[in-house]
Amino acid sequence: MDEHVVVVGLGFGDEGKGAVVDALCADGSVSAVVRFNGGAQAAHNVVVDGRHHTFSQFGSGTLAGVPTWLSRHVLVEPIALAAESRELAALGVADPLRLVSIDADALLTTPFHVAANRAREDARGRDRHGSCGKGIGETAWYALLAERGARPGEVVEGQEVRGFPGPPLRVGDCADPAVARRKLDALARFYEPLIGDGPGVDDLVALYRAFADAVRTTTGDEAGRLADAGRLVFEGAQGVLLDETHGFHPHTTWSTVTPRNARALLAGRDARVLGVTRTYQTRHGAGPLPTEDRGVLDRFPERHNGTGEYQGAWRAGHLDTVLLRYAVAACGGVDGLAVTHLDARDLEVATAYRTAAGHLTDLGPRPDLAGRTPVLEPLPDPVGFLEDLLDVPVLVTGAGPARADYAVRTPVHR
Repeated sequence: MDEHVVVVGLGFGDEGKGAVVDALCADGSVSAVVRFNGGAQAAHNVVVDGRHHTFSQFGSGTLAGVPTWLSRHVLVEPIALAAESRELAALGVADPLRLVSIDADALLTTPFHVAANRAREDARGRDRHGSCGKGIGETAWYALLAERGARPGEVVEGQEVRGFPGPPLRVGDCADPAVARRKLDALARFYEPLIGDGPGVDDLVALYRAFADAVRTTTGDEAGRLADAGRLVFEGAQGVLLDETHGFHPHTTWSTVTPRNARALLAGRDARVLGVTRTYQTRHGAGPLPTEDRGVLDRFPERHNGTGEYQGAWRAGHLDTVLLRYAVAACGGVDGLAVTHLDARDLEVATAYRTAAGHLTDLGPRPDLAGRTPVLEPLPDPVGFLEDLLDVPVLVTGAGPARADYAVRTPVHR
Protein backbone atom coordinates (compact mmCIF):
# COMPACT_ATOMS: atom_id res chain seq x y z
CA MET A 1 0.00 0.00 0.00
CA ASP A 2 2.41 2.66 -1.25
CA GLU A 3 -0.14 5.07 -2.76
CA HIS A 4 -2.38 7.66 -1.11
CA VAL A 5 -5.07 6.05 1.06
CA VAL A 6 -8.54 7.34 1.96
CA VAL A 7 -9.79 5.78 5.22
CA VAL A 8 -13.60 5.69 5.51
CA GLY A 9 -15.81 4.17 8.20
CA LEU A 10 -18.48 1.84 6.79
CA GLY A 11 -20.75 1.89 9.84
CA PHE A 12 -22.26 4.42 12.22
CA GLY A 13 -18.81 5.56 13.36
CA ASP A 14 -16.45 4.01 15.93
CA GLU A 15 -15.25 1.35 13.48
CA GLY A 16 -11.59 1.73 14.46
CA LYS A 17 -10.47 4.37 11.94
CA GLY A 18 -7.98 5.94 14.33
CA ALA A 19 -6.15 2.69 15.02
CA VAL A 20 -6.13 1.90 11.29
CA VAL A 21 -4.61 5.30 10.45
CA ASP A 22 -2.00 4.83 13.18
CA ALA A 23 -1.13 1.38 11.77
CA LEU A 24 -0.68 2.83 8.28
CA CYS A 25 1.58 5.58 9.66
CA ALA A 26 3.67 3.37 11.94
CA ASP A 27 6.27 2.35 9.31
CA GLY A 28 7.27 5.93 8.51
CA SER A 29 6.01 5.89 4.91
CA VAL A 30 3.30 8.54 5.40
CA SER A 31 4.23 12.22 5.08
CA ALA A 32 0.93 13.72 6.32
CA VAL A 33 -2.55 12.82 7.55
CA VAL A 34 -5.31 14.88 5.94
CA ARG A 35 -8.66 15.34 7.65
CA PHE A 36 -11.40 15.74 5.05
CA ASN A 37 -14.64 15.99 7.02
CA GLY A 38 -16.15 16.42 10.48
CA GLY A 39 -14.81 18.45 13.35
CA ALA A 40 -14.21 18.31 17.07
CA GLN A 41 -16.80 15.56 17.58
CA ALA A 42 -14.45 12.91 16.21
CA ALA A 43 -13.20 10.38 18.79
CA HIS A 44 -10.54 8.12 17.28
CA ASN A 45 -8.76 5.93 19.81
CA VAL A 46 -5.10 5.00 19.45
CA VAL A 47 -3.07 2.92 21.93
CA VAL A 48 0.71 2.76 21.54
CA ASP A 49 3.11 1.28 24.12
CA GLY A 50 0.67 1.86 26.96
CA ARG A 51 -0.18 5.41 25.86
CA HIS A 52 -3.81 6.05 24.93
CA HIS A 53 -5.24 9.12 23.24
CA THR A 54 -8.67 9.84 21.78
CA PHE A 55 -7.97 11.92 18.68
CA SER A 56 -10.45 14.65 17.89
CA GLN A 57 -8.87 17.20 15.55
CA PHE A 58 -5.26 16.05 15.44
CA GLY A 59 -4.73 13.27 12.92
CA SER A 60 -4.40 9.76 14.32
CA GLY A 61 -0.85 9.50 12.97
CA THR A 62 0.39 11.99 15.57
CA LEU A 63 1.86 9.39 17.94
CA ALA A 64 3.82 8.10 14.94
CA GLY A 65 5.17 11.64 14.39
CA VAL A 66 3.10 12.30 11.26
CA PRO A 67 1.84 15.90 10.81
CA THR A 68 -1.82 16.77 10.26
CA TRP A 69 -3.43 19.07 7.72
CA LEU A 70 -7.03 20.13 8.41
CA SER A 71 -8.62 20.83 5.05
CA ARG A 72 -11.36 23.35 4.30
CA HIS A 73 -13.93 20.59 4.80
CA VAL A 74 -13.11 20.35 8.53
CA LEU A 75 -14.91 22.44 11.15
CA VAL A 76 -12.17 23.69 13.47
CA GLU A 77 -12.69 24.35 17.20
CA PRO A 78 -9.60 26.19 18.52
CA ILE A 79 -10.39 25.83 22.23
CA ALA A 80 -10.73 22.05 21.90
CA LEU A 81 -7.63 21.93 19.69
CA ALA A 82 -5.58 23.66 22.40
CA ALA A 83 -6.88 21.22 25.02
CA GLU A 84 -6.00 18.27 22.80
CA SER A 85 -2.54 19.70 22.26
CA ARG A 86 -1.98 19.78 26.03
CA GLU A 87 -3.14 16.17 26.33
CA LEU A 88 -0.69 15.07 23.63
CA ALA A 89 2.13 17.02 25.25
CA ALA A 90 1.43 15.13 28.48
CA LEU A 91 1.90 11.89 26.51
CA GLY A 92 5.33 13.01 25.36
CA VAL A 93 4.56 14.63 21.99
CA ALA A 94 6.88 17.63 21.74
CA ASP A 95 5.13 20.90 20.82
CA PRO A 96 2.08 19.20 19.23
CA LEU A 97 0.78 22.34 17.49
CA ARG A 98 3.87 22.41 15.28
CA LEU A 99 2.47 19.24 13.69
CA VAL A 100 -0.78 20.95 12.63
CA SER A 101 -1.58 23.16 9.65
CA ILE A 102 -5.05 24.37 8.71
CA ASP A 103 -6.71 25.66 5.56
CA ALA A 104 -7.65 29.31 5.97
CA ASP A 105 -11.11 28.63 4.51
CA ALA A 106 -12.06 26.07 7.17
CA LEU A 107 -15.11 27.09 9.22
CA LEU A 108 -14.65 27.88 12.89
CA THR A 109 -16.85 26.31 15.55
CA THR A 110 -17.34 28.79 18.41
CA PRO A 111 -18.88 28.55 21.90
CA PHE A 112 -21.99 30.19 20.39
CA HIS A 113 -22.45 27.22 18.05
CA VAL A 114 -21.86 24.72 20.85
CA ALA A 115 -24.38 26.37 23.18
CA ALA A 116 -27.00 26.59 20.40
CA ASN A 117 -26.49 22.94 19.44
CA ARG A 118 -27.07 21.83 23.04
CA ALA A 119 -30.09 24.10 23.49
CA ARG A 120 -31.76 22.61 20.41
CA GLU A 121 -31.06 19.03 21.51
CA ASP A 122 -32.38 19.77 25.01
CA ALA A 123 -35.58 21.18 23.48
CA ARG A 124 -36.12 17.99 21.45
CA GLY A 125 -36.39 15.88 24.61
CA ARG A 126 -36.99 12.25 23.70
CA ASP A 127 -36.79 13.14 20.00
CA ARG A 128 -33.10 14.02 20.18
CA HIS A 129 -31.11 13.43 17.01
CA GLY A 130 -28.14 11.97 18.88
CA SER A 131 -25.86 14.97 18.35
CA CYS A 132 -22.48 14.94 20.09
CA GLY A 133 -23.25 18.42 21.45
CA LYS A 134 -20.07 19.85 19.92
CA GLY A 135 -21.71 22.47 17.69
CA ILE A 136 -20.82 20.80 14.40
CA GLY A 137 -24.25 20.88 12.76
CA GLU A 138 -24.87 24.39 14.07
CA THR A 139 -21.62 25.62 12.50
CA ALA A 140 -22.55 24.15 9.14
CA TRP A 141 -26.14 25.45 9.36
CA TYR A 142 -25.09 29.03 10.20
CA ALA A 143 -22.67 29.04 7.24
CA LEU A 144 -25.46 27.77 5.01
CA LEU A 145 -27.66 30.73 5.95
CA ALA A 146 -25.17 33.19 4.51
CA GLU A 147 -24.69 31.04 1.42
CA ARG A 148 -28.44 31.06 0.76
CA GLY A 149 -29.04 34.66 1.82
CA ALA A 150 -31.58 33.47 4.40
CA ARG A 151 -33.86 35.96 6.14
CA PRO A 152 -35.76 35.80 9.45
CA GLY A 153 -38.82 33.57 9.25
CA GLU A 154 -37.41 31.26 6.59
CA VAL A 155 -36.95 27.56 7.32
CA VAL A 156 -33.55 26.22 6.28
CA GLU A 157 -32.88 22.49 6.61
CA GLY A 158 -35.76 22.11 9.06
CA GLN A 159 -34.78 24.99 11.38
CA GLU A 160 -36.44 28.41 11.44
CA VAL A 161 -34.20 31.43 11.02
CA ARG A 162 -34.95 33.81 13.88
CA GLY A 163 -32.46 36.58 13.30
CA PHE A 164 -30.14 38.17 10.78
CA PRO A 165 -27.11 35.94 10.22
CA GLY A 166 -23.74 37.31 9.24
CA PRO A 167 -20.97 35.70 7.21
CA PRO A 168 -19.40 32.71 8.99
CA LEU A 169 -16.13 32.91 10.88
CA ARG A 170 -13.25 31.08 9.22
CA VAL A 171 -9.78 30.11 10.37
CA GLY A 172 -8.17 32.80 8.23
CA ASP A 173 -10.21 35.49 10.02
CA CYS A 174 -8.53 34.77 13.34
CA ALA A 175 -5.40 36.73 12.40
CA ASP A 176 -7.46 39.92 11.83
CA PRO A 177 -9.05 41.05 15.12
CA ALA A 178 -11.34 43.56 13.38
CA VAL A 179 -12.82 40.91 11.08
CA ALA A 180 -13.08 38.36 13.89
CA ARG A 181 -14.84 40.87 16.15
CA ARG A 182 -17.36 41.82 13.46
CA LYS A 183 -18.28 38.22 12.77
CA LEU A 184 -18.42 37.27 16.45
CA ASP A 185 -20.67 40.25 17.20
CA ALA A 186 -23.05 39.01 14.49
CA LEU A 187 -23.00 35.51 15.99
CA ALA A 188 -23.76 36.88 19.47
CA ARG A 189 -26.76 38.88 18.20
CA PHE A 190 -28.09 35.98 16.13
CA TYR A 191 -27.96 33.41 18.93
CA GLU A 192 -28.93 35.60 21.90
CA PRO A 193 -32.66 34.68 21.68
CA LEU A 194 -31.75 30.98 21.87
CA ILE A 195 -28.88 30.89 24.37
CA GLY A 196 -29.05 34.22 26.20
CA ASP A 197 -25.79 35.97 27.00
CA GLY A 198 -23.01 34.07 25.36
CA PRO A 199 -19.26 34.20 25.91
CA GLY A 200 -17.42 37.52 25.89
CA VAL A 201 -16.52 38.61 22.37
CA ASP A 202 -13.38 40.42 23.56
CA ASP A 203 -12.06 37.24 25.15
CA LEU A 204 -12.74 35.21 22.01
CA VAL A 205 -11.03 37.76 19.75
CA ALA A 206 -7.90 37.56 21.89
CA LEU A 207 -8.06 33.77 22.08
CA TYR A 208 -8.46 33.38 18.32
CA ARG A 209 -5.59 35.79 17.67
CA ALA A 210 -3.36 33.61 19.84
CA PHE A 211 -4.61 30.56 17.95
CA ALA A 212 -3.64 32.18 14.63
CA ASP A 213 -0.12 32.73 15.98
CA ALA A 214 0.19 29.13 17.20
CA VAL A 215 -0.71 27.18 14.04
CA ARG A 216 0.33 27.45 10.40
CA THR A 217 -2.50 28.57 8.13
CA THR A 218 -2.44 27.49 4.48
CA THR A 219 -3.94 28.91 1.31
CA GLY A 220 -4.12 27.70 -2.26
CA ASP A 221 -3.73 24.08 -3.31
CA GLU A 222 -2.08 22.74 -0.17
CA ALA A 223 -3.58 19.31 -0.82
CA GLY A 224 -1.86 19.16 -4.19
CA ARG A 225 1.47 20.28 -2.72
CA LEU A 226 1.26 17.65 0.01
CA ALA A 227 0.18 14.91 -2.40
CA ASP A 228 3.06 15.63 -4.78
CA ALA A 229 5.58 15.72 -1.92
CA GLY A 230 4.79 12.37 -0.28
CA ARG A 231 2.27 9.68 0.61
CA LEU A 232 -0.92 10.89 2.28
CA VAL A 233 -3.49 9.16 4.44
CA PHE A 234 -6.90 10.85 4.39
CA GLU A 235 -8.61 10.23 7.72
CA GLY A 236 -12.40 10.25 7.66
CA ALA A 237 -14.60 11.02 10.64
CA GLN A 238 -17.93 9.41 11.59
CA GLY A 239 -19.29 6.61 9.38
CA VAL A 240 -20.99 6.44 5.99
CA LEU A 241 -24.27 5.40 7.64
CA LEU A 242 -24.29 8.86 9.29
CA ASP A 243 -23.49 10.72 6.06
CA GLU A 244 -25.50 13.89 5.42
CA THR A 245 -26.71 12.51 2.07
CA HIS A 246 -26.66 8.74 2.48
CA GLY A 247 -27.44 8.36 6.20
CA PHE A 248 -30.72 7.71 7.98
CA HIS A 249 -32.23 11.09 8.79
CA PRO A 250 -32.59 12.78 11.20
CA HIS A 251 -29.84 10.78 12.89
CA THR A 252 -27.08 12.01 10.60
CA THR A 253 -24.06 14.30 10.67
CA TRP A 254 -23.73 17.63 8.83
CA SER A 255 -20.75 16.24 6.98
CA THR A 256 -19.81 14.33 3.84
CA VAL A 257 -18.43 11.07 5.19
CA THR A 258 -17.97 9.31 1.84
CA PRO A 259 -14.61 9.77 -0.02
CA ARG A 260 -16.05 12.61 -2.13
CA ASN A 261 -14.18 15.43 -0.35
CA ALA A 262 -10.91 13.50 -0.37
CA ARG A 263 -11.22 12.79 -4.08
CA ALA A 264 -11.88 16.50 -4.74
CA LEU A 265 -8.78 17.47 -2.74
CA LEU A 266 -6.68 14.96 -4.68
CA ALA A 267 -7.89 16.48 -7.98
CA GLY A 268 -7.57 13.32 -10.04
CA ARG A 269 -4.52 11.84 -8.32
CA ASP A 270 -4.73 8.12 -7.62
CA ALA A 271 -5.70 6.88 -4.16
CA ARG A 272 -6.92 3.65 -2.66
CA VAL A 273 -10.17 3.79 -0.66
CA LEU A 274 -9.95 1.67 2.48
CA GLY A 275 -13.29 0.92 4.14
CA VAL A 276 -13.21 0.14 7.87
CA THR A 277 -15.62 -2.22 9.62
CA ARG A 278 -15.81 -3.99 12.94
CA THR A 279 -16.72 -7.65 13.11
CA TYR A 280 -19.95 -6.54 14.77
CA GLN A 281 -22.18 -3.47 14.50
CA THR A 282 -22.11 -0.50 16.88
CA ARG A 283 -23.47 3.02 17.23
CA HIS A 284 -23.91 5.79 19.76
CA GLY A 285 -27.30 7.14 20.80
CA ALA A 286 -30.54 7.45 18.87
CA GLY A 287 -31.15 6.02 15.42
CA PRO A 288 -31.59 2.68 13.68
CA LEU A 289 -29.51 -0.39 14.49
CA PRO A 290 -31.40 -3.33 12.92
CA THR A 291 -29.23 -6.08 14.39
CA GLU A 292 -29.07 -4.63 17.92
CA ASP A 293 -28.66 -7.33 20.55
CA ARG A 294 -28.06 -6.69 24.23
CA GLY A 295 -26.15 -9.96 24.35
CA VAL A 296 -23.51 -8.55 21.97
CA LEU A 297 -23.17 -5.45 24.13
CA ASP A 298 -22.72 -7.58 27.25
CA ARG A 299 -20.19 -9.91 25.64
CA PHE A 300 -17.96 -7.16 24.27
CA PRO A 301 -17.72 -4.32 26.79
CA GLU A 302 -16.27 -1.20 25.22
CA ARG A 303 -12.96 0.08 26.54
CA HIS A 304 -12.97 3.58 25.09
CA ASN A 305 -16.61 4.40 24.30
CA GLY A 306 -19.39 5.07 26.76
CA THR A 307 -22.56 7.09 27.20
CA GLY A 308 -22.28 10.73 26.13
CA GLU A 309 -24.40 13.44 27.72
CA TYR A 310 -25.77 14.48 24.32
CA GLN A 311 -24.67 11.61 22.11
CA GLY A 312 -26.45 8.95 24.15
CA ALA A 313 -25.69 5.36 25.12
CA TRP A 314 -23.28 2.94 23.47
CA ARG A 315 -25.11 0.20 21.53
CA ALA A 316 -24.06 -2.98 19.75
CA GLY A 317 -25.45 -5.69 17.49
CA HIS A 318 -24.47 -8.30 14.93
CA LEU A 319 -22.54 -7.58 11.74
CA ASP A 320 -24.99 -6.39 9.09
CA THR A 321 -24.02 -7.17 5.48
CA VAL A 322 -27.06 -5.36 4.07
CA LEU A 323 -25.91 -2.09 5.62
CA LEU A 324 -22.29 -2.88 4.77
CA ARG A 325 -23.04 -3.32 1.08
CA TYR A 326 -25.12 -0.14 1.17
CA ALA A 327 -22.21 1.82 2.70
CA VAL A 328 -19.75 0.48 0.12
CA ALA A 329 -22.10 1.47 -2.70
CA ALA A 330 -22.49 4.97 -1.22
CA CYS A 331 -18.69 5.32 -1.40
CA GLY A 332 -18.70 4.38 -5.07
CA GLY A 333 -16.93 1.17 -4.07
CA VAL A 334 -13.82 0.53 -1.98
CA ASP A 335 -10.44 -0.89 -2.96
CA GLY A 336 -9.84 -2.75 0.26
CA LEU A 337 -11.05 -3.33 3.79
CA ALA A 338 -9.71 -2.85 7.27
CA VAL A 339 -11.38 -5.30 9.66
CA THR A 340 -11.12 -4.53 13.37
CA HIS A 341 -12.08 -6.34 16.59
CA LEU A 342 -11.05 -9.71 15.22
CA ASP A 343 -10.49 -10.80 18.81
CA ALA A 344 -14.30 -11.07 19.18
CA ARG A 345 -15.42 -14.68 18.89
CA ASP A 346 -18.57 -16.74 18.16
CA LEU A 347 -20.26 -13.99 16.14
CA GLU A 348 -23.36 -13.90 14.00
CA VAL A 349 -24.04 -11.98 10.81
CA ALA A 350 -27.19 -10.65 9.16
CA THR A 351 -27.14 -11.74 5.53
CA ALA A 352 -30.59 -10.33 4.66
CA TYR A 353 -33.69 -8.69 6.13
CA ARG A 354 -36.98 -10.51 6.31
CA THR A 355 -39.92 -8.41 5.07
CA ALA A 356 -43.56 -9.03 4.29
CA ALA A 357 -42.57 -9.55 0.66
CA GLY A 358 -39.70 -11.95 1.37
CA HIS A 359 -35.97 -11.52 1.92
CA LEU A 360 -34.24 -8.23 1.16
CA THR A 361 -30.47 -8.11 0.59
CA ASP A 362 -30.13 -4.68 -1.08
CA LEU A 363 -31.44 -1.38 0.33
CA GLY A 364 -31.24 0.42 -3.00
CA PRO A 365 -30.67 4.18 -3.30
CA ARG A 366 -33.43 5.14 -0.84
CA PRO A 367 -32.83 3.30 2.43
CA ASP A 368 -35.81 2.26 4.50
CA LEU A 369 -35.24 0.15 7.60
CA ALA A 370 -38.84 0.12 8.83
CA GLY A 371 -40.27 -3.36 9.36
CA ARG A 372 -36.99 -5.14 8.67
CA THR A 373 -36.12 -8.25 10.68
CA PRO A 374 -32.52 -9.40 10.23
CA VAL A 375 -31.85 -12.96 9.07
CA LEU A 376 -28.94 -14.18 11.19
CA GLU A 377 -26.48 -17.01 10.71
CA PRO A 378 -23.11 -17.86 12.27
CA LEU A 379 -20.22 -15.71 11.04
CA PRO A 380 -17.34 -17.83 9.77
CA ASP A 381 -13.80 -16.48 9.45
CA PRO A 382 -14.58 -12.73 9.15
CA VAL A 383 -11.63 -11.93 6.89
CA GLY A 384 -12.39 -14.56 4.29
CA PHE A 385 -16.14 -13.99 4.58
CA LEU A 386 -15.86 -10.25 3.93
CA GLU A 387 -13.37 -10.67 1.09
CA ASP A 388 -15.79 -13.04 -0.64
CA LEU A 389 -18.81 -10.87 0.13
CA LEU A 390 -17.37 -7.65 -1.29
CA ASP A 391 -14.75 -9.05 -3.65
CA VAL A 392 -11.99 -6.83 -2.27
CA PRO A 393 -8.93 -7.72 -0.17
CA VAL A 394 -8.64 -7.15 3.55
CA LEU A 395 -5.54 -4.96 3.81
CA VAL A 396 -5.50 -4.11 7.52
CA THR A 397 -6.50 -6.33 10.44
CA GLY A 398 -6.96 -5.44 14.09
CA ALA A 399 -7.37 -7.95 16.92
CA GLY A 400 -7.19 -5.61 19.91
CA PRO A 401 -6.92 -1.95 20.86
CA ALA A 402 -3.15 -1.43 20.55
CA ARG A 403 -0.87 -0.77 17.58
CA ALA A 404 0.78 -4.13 18.24
CA ASP A 405 -2.59 -5.80 17.58
CA TYR A 406 -2.78 -4.37 14.04
CA ALA A 407 -1.20 -5.67 10.84
CA VAL A 408 -0.95 -4.10 7.38
CA ARG A 409 -1.18 -6.96 4.89
CA THR A 410 0.32 -7.34 1.44
CA PRO A 411 -2.47 -7.27 -1.18
CA VAL A 412 -3.21 -10.63 -2.77
CA HIS A 413 -4.47 -10.53 -6.35
CA ARG A 414 -7.96 -11.97 -6.45
